[in-house]
Formats: sequence, C-alpha cells, structure tokens
Amino acid sequence: MTEAPRPALRFGSPAELLDRVGTSFGPTGWVEVGQDRIDLFADATGDHQWIHVDVERSRSGPFAATIAHGYLTLSLFSQFLPELYAVAGAQMSLNVGLNRVRFLAPVRSGSRIRATGKLAEASLKGSEVQVVLEVTLSDKAGATVCYLEPVIRYYAAQDQT
Repeated sequence: MTEAPRPALRFGSPAELLDRVGTSFGPTGWVEVGQDRIDLFADATGDHQWIHVDVERSRSGPFAATIAHGYLTLSLFSQFLPELYAVAGAQMSLNVGLNRVRFLAPVRSGSRIRATGKLAEASLKGSEVQVVLEVTLSDKAGATVCYLEPVIRYYAAQDQT
C-alpha cells in the first residue's frame, strides 16, 4: 500500500485560509506522464488523435514524440493537491470549477511534471470558505506546461466555522 504524500503546508481549519491569502506552496514531487497513462486517458475520453497515441507517426510530427492530452495534464492537479497543502477540520471539499486554464507547452510521453501554487483568494460563501488557487505545472526543464486557477470550497466540520 502506498502512503499518501504528506503536504508541505497544513492549515488548522477552513477559516484559517481567510488569513493566509498570498501563501505559496510546493513544489510537489515529480509525476511521470508515460504512454500507458496517455493511452488510458485516450480510451476514457475517446480522444485517439494520432499526436497522443500513434508513437510511430508522432516521431515525425511537430513534437517528435506523442504528447499528453491537455486535459490529462490538467487532471493531474487532483493528484498534486494533497501534496501541496491540507486543511484540518474540513468535513469535505468541493471542486467548484476553474477560473482560467492555459496549456503553455506540450508534455511529451515520458516527461515528468510537478506543481507549485499560491493561495490567491479566500472568501466566505455562507458558512463555507471558498478559495482560488494559482497553480503552475512545470516539466523537468522548467517549462510551464499548464497554468490553472482552480476554485475549491471547504465545508467546516459541524463544530467549526
């Protein structure tokens, strides 16, 4: 059994996020984006474009290799989030959406990427705390491959605000 990564930053409660805007976190560990993962994503989404799944043809294509789908790269944020930070006292969290996403460089098969981020906004929505993050996914060469602004709402446990 693989142990979940320990976040570098821990918040004591959802309410603590309100006072920590501007806090940076990361980097996470590296995650390899191999051809098996790309192929599984193609099967799951039905997107079998040759630049993602045809290894032979892609060698003579614009990237000289297959590349990960942009949405596959984006989806890896879910894997990185628990390593970036944790919020104690939250009954649950909910992915509200994304304010902005940009795919800035291709992720070639076999590349490794990691995440860094910043708590850009925090506000009360009723009794819940909603945050906006600014997250950068980068490859080993230091190129930013994806920039995203996820919006997450934290629901405090019954006895907390």
